[in-house]
Amino acid sequence: MRPARILLTGAGGFVGRHLLPALRAAFPEAVLIGATRRADEGRAPGSDEALALDLDQLGTLPDAVAAARPDAVLHLAARADVGASFRDPLAAWRTNLMGTVGLAEAVLRVAPRAPFLMASSGEVYGLAFRAGTPVAEDTTPAPANPYAASKAAADLALGEMALRGLRAIRMRPFTHTGAGQSDGFVVAAFAHQVARIEAGLQPPLLQTGALDRWRDFLDVRDVCSAYVTALARADDLAPGMALNICSGTPRRIGDMLDSLLRLSGVEARVEQEAARLRPTDVERVLGDCSRARAVLGWAPAIPWEETLATVLADWRERVAQGRVAPGPLSARQHAQMPRQHLGRAPPGHRLEPVPDCRLPLGD
Repeated sequence: MRPARILLTGAGGFVGRHLLPALRAAFPEAVLIGATRRADEGRAPGSDEALALDLDQLGTLPDAVAAARPDAVLHLAARADVGASFRDPLAAWRTNLMGTVGLAEAVLRVAPRAPFLMASSGEVYGLAFRAGTPVAEDTTPAPANPYAASKAAADLALGEMALRGLRAIRMRPFTHTGAGQSDGFVVAAFAHQVARIEAGLQPPLLQTGALDRWRDFLDVRDVCSAYVTALARADDLAPGMALNICSGTPRRIGDMLDSLLRLSGVEARVEQEAARLRPTDVERVLGDCSRARAVLGWAPAIPWEETLATVLADWRERVAQGRVAPGPLSARQHAQMPRQHLGRAPPGHRLEPVPDCRLPLGD
């Protein structure tokens, strides 16, 4: 059955801003309900209705779900900053575990027939990647940071809730990037620095974490395609099914930086900083997406060079406009974004600190 009312949590976030247009294209007749944490955030661009839904306020969740009247739920909202999870682990546990379980319990009570698609994370496998073999869904989770542990716990809880009737689908996306991502993530951090160097706002020096690391990367648009396909096929998926969303191809972090510099034409010195390394780290991440290919017919479609060009073009635009926060995504940003060189900084720009560069394992 095609959903008539789709509730999307985290609608105003990086992935949510890409997922809303994808949902509109796939389900043009559906009402898209964009949930954000606060009512004053307004309606997320691309949604039909707004809903205030704060995962940290467990007592409000049943009423919020009842007001939305969903017949499908896509749960993206989370505290996804790995670095912040080390600084405040309890916040990650409260939102990512208790908030997710509270929302799922509310859906099970108020809208029990609604598929509940959860954006889990490839990070849940953590230290299991050290075995050096592609990680499949039956691999025992071994999370290596508080964020990953909180997501693994929520993932496990939804597996149990599926036994009680929740139509849970546990999506485990690996590292993904694209236009609109914050510079707290590695590709966006590199692109932001390159764009600032181009504009004369930063000396030709790039500060990074470990470059000899390999990660299984995807374009965010391919991730959204997987989510949409899973929702469309929800009736055919066993409750509680877990699906790795990954490329199966590890990419070296240093090679990504080299590619961005080549796309830009910038010459810069690269300086690795020990402070940017995680307390626990994994050299190589490699996922097995055979199940998603089999049950969804899904495979990543966007060439990696196009992804990098898209991220760099986005950061050039943001730097030129003097902003770091992303603006609303245009249709152009969902297609291949044309490269453009914006030259020197416009009047009024000022030097800013170099952005952080965290190195994710799986999302």
